[in-house]
Amino acid sequence: MKSSFESVLRDKNRMHLRRRQDDRLAANGLPVAFVLLENFSMMAFTGAVDALVTANLMNATALYDVRVVGYQDVVVSDLGIAISVDCRLAELNEREQHMIVVCGGFRTALHAEPLLRGKLRQAEACGAVLGGLWNGAYFLAEAGLLDGHECAFHPDGRVMMSELFPRVRVTSHSYVVAHRRISCAGANSSLNMMLEVVRQTADAELVGSVEEVLGCDRMRQTYDVSVASLDLDPRLPGSLRTALELMHSNIEDPIEIGEIARYSGISRRHLERLFCRHVQATPPRYYLELRLTRARQLLQYTNKALLEVAVACGFVTPSHFQRRFREMFGVAPGKFRKSTSALEP
Repeated sequence: MKSSFESVLRDKNRMHLRRRQDDRLAANGLPVAFVLLENFSMMAFTGAVDALVTANLMNATALYDVRVVGYQDVVVSDLGIAISVDCRLAELNEREQHMIVVCGGFRTALHAEPLLRGKLRQAEACGAVLGGLWNGAYFLAEAGLLDGHECAFHPDGRVMMSELFPRVRVTSHSYVVAHRRISCAGANSSLNMMLEVVRQTADAELVGSVEEVLGCDRMRQTYDVSVASLDLDPRLPGSLRTALELMHSNIEDPIEIGEIARYSGISRRHLERLFCRHVQATPPRYYLELRLTRARQLLQYTNKALLEVAVACGFVTPSHFQRRFREMFGVAPGKFRKSTSALEP
């Protein structure tokens, strides 16, 4: 039996196959500065930051070093929530930034900001990626840094942008990621915009892991052990969906694969072909990984004894459970619980 995950469940479990979080975050990633303007969109800001922070959690080393910047020590969002900054804009070393993102909002005042303009121009000269959330792209355009570039902007301000900056290609797209410029039109598109940024700087497996965590609620119904990449795929054959549902519903008392095939109305051979094509593992292998994923969740979020966890996940003996868990996660179940438990002792 091979160790670690083979199926699409590897995305859900990726961060737990690595070193502990404290070790990962010790390394410095690409410096990314979010410049918060008064009345910035909290939802757009958190969506963009969430993509980068989650990518850090899912990777062996931190990919991004995120900093929050403002004109003052505290910036008030559109929700009236005050956010403390890591440094003031005047103190930001723009020449060292990999990316600077200006965060606007529905009530953010749009007017010339000489300090911000200078910082953006210096950063652009040093090759930084520049971006705007909601109407934050206005400040890139005002600095002359969007001429000839495509730009996503909130619908209410597109006419204004076209009038003031005729050399900027204002688009109706919800977000744009191209030519060292990124922009999004509103709160809901910031996450997808930043996921595209991650996709351009990281491997596809990491992006899949991030999407698995952040995209689990896109479907109407989710399993306790969800697989967003499958649940969101409209091309998934009905017989395969039936087989997956049977496995999800019978973790404590696993069903024989031949029986699952019969319930699904197909031969075992055909079931194996469907699993290898869509799930990237054989049915028995996926079933094992599914049960171990449930075990990992129980270890993290409940106080069940190891024997109870083993039984709840369909393992006949504690020794069998411990051996399989160690093979998959590289650590014994008890040690894993001590290092990752979300519950107070």
